[in-house]
Amino acid sequence: MALNNLPDTLGVAVDTLKTAKGEGSGWILHHVLDSNYIEFDPFGKIYLPHLQLLGMDISITKNVVFMWLIAILLILLLSLVSGKYKRSLIPKGIVNFFEIIVLFVRDEIVKPTIGTGYEKFLPYLLTLFFFILAANLIGLVPYSTTVTGNIAVTAALASISFIAIQLGGIKKHGFFGYFKGLIPPGMPVLILPLIVIVEILGLFTKPFALCIRLFANMIAGHVVIFSLIGLIFILKTIFVAPVSVGFALFIYLLELLVALIQAYIFTMLTALYIGMAVHQEH
Repeated sequence: MALNNLPDTLGVAVDTLKTAKGEGSGWILHHVLDSNYIEFDPFGKIYLPHLQLLGMDISITKNVVFMWLIAILLILLLSLVSGKYKRSLIPKGIVNFFEIIVLFVRDEIVKPTIGTGYEKFLPYLLTLFFFILAANLIGLVPYSTTVTGNIAVTAALASISFIAIQLGGIKKHGFFGYFKGLIPPGMPVLILPLIVIVEILGLFTKPFALCIRLFANMIAGHVVIFSLIGLIFILKTIFVAPVSVGFALFIYLLELLVALIQAYIFTMLTALYIGMAVHQEH
């Protein structure tokens, strides 16, 4: 199963009590694995449909449900903001808030890293930033899940970025011109085959790094929170509760900052790689 996060203190408490009683020891994994139900401890669970197509499991899982919710939320919210922005002479309220974010992504991330022709990539990079940020923040809400803590989701995002990077370079330089430009000029013929292999591997290591960086950072914070809360039940003493809860709360608040930083880093690196593909050094 794919990994994900679930910052649900009530669920942690229930499972850690079971662990203390010897009823199980995988309560952390229980909260970081994808599942076919949405849990509302201690109130119950909502089971999701199990589907198959041509022998393949295409079941709707918890991660899928929350990705749909994030997409619907962003479409409705950004459509509302866009409509109000077109009708207002002076942006205010939520419209002004989103304008600040859009201008930040455009002027501080996309424009400096891509340079000339950045406008063509701005819509994709804005979509990427808003989706990752919304997914990270919603994952901090009790009973929700952080879909960016699922390596399948981050791999899909990185794959789309990989396609955008290659298409940007190919459109600018042509198919053969783009891949020819990957090889530094004046390279000795003897080491040319090695350089070609290194450059091809480099094309794939960039999206791989994007995938792992986002996944690891988003899952790590929640695992730490679960571990700190679990100390209360593992040590079986109430005296450790103030320390555990205090540190867990600190990490939880830190996750708010991490949510923004990871959206920024993923978008910035994607824009940087696109800029490198579009403006090759010769």
